[in-house]
Amino acid sequence: MMKLKKPKFWDYQKPNLTSNILLPISKIVYFISKLNKKKKTFSDIKSICVGNIYTGGTGKTSLSIELKKIFDKKNIKCCFIKKKYSNQLDEQTLLKKYGKTFVERSRIKALEKAIAEKYQVAIFDDGLQDKNISYDLTFVCFNQKNMIGNGRLIPSGPLREELDSLKKNKNVFLIGNDKNNSQLKELLLKENPFLNFYDALYKPSNLENIDKHKDYVVFSGIGNHVTFVDMLNKNKIKILKDFEFPDHYNYSENDLREIQTEAMKHNANILTTKKDYLRIDTKYQKEILFIDVCLDIHQIDHLEKKLNFLNENN
Repeated sequence: MMKLKKPKFWDYQKPNLTSNILLPISKIVYFISKLNKKKKTFSDIKSICVGNIYTGGTGKTSLSIELKKIFDKKNIKCCFIKKKYSNQLDEQTLLKKYGKTFVERSRIKALEKAIAEKYQVAIFDDGLQDKNISYDLTFVCFNQKNMIGNGRLIPSGPLREELDSLKKNKNVFLIGNDKNNSQLKELLLKENPFLNFYDALYKPSNLENIDKHKDYVVFSGIGNHVTFVDMLNKNKIKILKDFEFPDHYNYSENDLREIQTEAMKHNANILTTKKDYLRIDTKYQKEILFIDVCLDIHQIDHLEKKLNFLNENN
């Protein structure tokens, strides 16, 4: 299946002509998003949904992993749940490196399996728009750089839901590279003055494996390539050229040969994300380095209190 990059007009500050032409379809999306369906509740396990309303590249998987680390420190039996999509094997593989991951076409079926294996907490990587499950706690992720794009619903803009959905999902993560978040906070607070904000920075966790005296050709097929490049620049990694591919992209031999040729031309090393590295054929992996990323969460003490499920006021 051909994969397309996110349309650039989605992130314009103001909607353009293309956005206006697509607006009637967005109105249909809005109507569908407002349809109510009885959600199933589960008393035998606590559920956390890490989701977004901006499509792609908001740090959901990174945050899911950080939440799992918090529960691990508390010796709480915790797992991941991921809906089965054939184009998201990279995220499934990455999550499995940090803990038991249930992957099913039905999130309810995955949760029932987690309950059968006596897990105490299930972290859903994505699923905010799933109308079948009532979650105990939700976190909505935004990227600091893209914020809300042009503010319109798919396909006229990048939003899966209108911002008024934050009235029921009050815990908001702003994730990125140390950008001032005041503008984004002010924008979101217009819709709901009672939001709980958490700020988090992308932080490379394996910089000791990256020689900063070398030049690099960089590539990624993730939801927000620009944020990845910004992080590398912030950490003084010298980029000669970067290649951007669609999210969850499956690299062909021609793609990788083109990247190798560019690196050889400049006597440079090749660098990518860990998610992309996991999608690459093993015969190419030995020639490619990857950056492993974690999140530095500013309000970590407040977050740990929020995750105390012995209290029912989360």
